[in-house]
Amino acid sequence: ICCISFASWLSQIVRLPSTECPYHRALGFESGSVTSEQISCSNQDQYMGWYSSWMPSNARLNNQGFGCAWLSKFNDPHQWIQIDLMEVGVVSGILTQGRCDADEWITKYSIQYRTVETLNWIYYKDQTGNNRVFYGNSDRTSTVQNLLRPPIVARYIRLLPLGWHTRIAIRMELLMCMNKCS
Repeated sequence: ICCISFASWLSQIVRLPSTECPYHRALGFESGSVTSEQISCSNQDQYMGWYSSWMPSNARLNNQGFGCAWLSKFNDPHQWIQIDLMEVGVVSGILTQGRCDADEWITKYSIQYRTVETLNWIYYKDQTGNNRVFYGNSDRTSTVQNLLRPPIVARYIRLLPLGWHTRIAIRMELLMCMNKCS
């Protein structure tokens, strides 16, 4: 039982855009509570044959074995992986890892978001108004955490790889902003 309603917490975050999130919880990539249907990617209709083992639904933090990550079919700056939160929420961070069984990972990326499917994507900006570049991994196993300050209020989140080692590959988790409950 939370000591403050989600609507009240959301209104506080929206009212105070520079607010840092006091507490974070994993959305559920690793636990499996994020369903395969909630995760999509660019060119997903072309994932056949060998690539069918590397679908975006495999981009789960600490996933192991063959097909342990999302592996983009193409390695260019037009690729993305997208998450549908199913409702508007407050996203406060991103955890990333590389592919578990090969030296392939994302070295840097940008984030886009939107609250409604019909609206345009919005880039997450830095303090100077430029698209924020997040630094990713430098190996296949370490977890890199990037906190969003301020957090994003959105339903849809897109991660857009800007740099990669060998190939675009990722395992990930989103962090959701939570108010402390007593």
